[in-house]
Amino acid sequence: MSAIAEPFDAAIAESLLAFWADAGVDAMLLDEAVDRIEAGKILPPARPAAPVVPLAAAPAPRAFGGQADISGAVAQAQQLAAGAANLDALVAAIAAFEGCPLRFEGAATKAVVYRGDPKAPLLVIGEGPGADEDARGEPFVGRAGKLLDRMLAAAGLTDRVLITNTVFWRPPGNRTPTPAEQAICAPFLERIVQLVQPRMLLLAGGASAKSVLKREEGILSLRGRWFEWRSADGTLELPAMPTLHPAFLLRQPGAKKKAWSDLLTLSERLDRPERPL
Repeated sequence: MSAIAEPFDAAIAESLLAFWADAGVDAMLLDEAVDRIEAGKILPPARPAAPVVPLAAAPAPRAFGGQADISGAVAQAQQLAAGAANLDALVAAIAAFEGCPLRFEGAATKAVVYRGDPKAPLLVIGEGPGADEDARGEPFVGRAGKLLDRMLAAAGLTDRVLITNTVFWRPPGNRTPTPAEQAICAPFLERIVQLVQPRMLLLAGGASAKSVLKREEGILSLRGRWFEWRSADGTLELPAMPTLHPAFLLRQPGAKKKAWSDLLTLSERLDRPERPL
């Protein structure tokens, strides 16, 4: 190869290499062909197995207060509730109770227990306190509560009700109380029923109806129907009617007709003479 051709050939070679590199070619052909089909029949040597590191056992879920479940809190609530001889004592017991996590999640220090007549023939059970209720210390005193009062008055039920909730502290952000939170407060709610001795229950909202009646259907399926509520010990049984929550009615005014029908049905049964034994 002449001295004049060498720089020319080198430039051609570099240009070709650059072309193939830009085209994505990143390997050179070997001097001898390789039968890739035959080569694929040979198993590669096994790689050494990686050492198995045992996973640490996941810690048991801690609901609150260092407990793995709510059984301890429920048992404590049952004991405190059973020891309350009247509503005032029950309010004091609930105020002293620290087993419900809602108490430590932004709610006021004072529990929201009830308002109304302690000897009322009708017990209204809502879901949980909101911001207005948390500030006032009474259930159903905000916009939804004012609507509920107007509906009760129109149905002739003013001063004939006691109003409470399934939980006694405001859930953060006014969220729906969880089944666990409701289960912890259930012994106190049942004690309210035992102390008031109402003739029937009005369950306002899906969370209340599902918790009190132990049912899974939605409120639109449950509302307007009669169910039998029974105490945990089986000594007390009362008729209960689920209805739409007043807060839902504020968002869906067209549903007020259904709630009004529920109230009329309940009022008619409440005033019906009791059958002789």
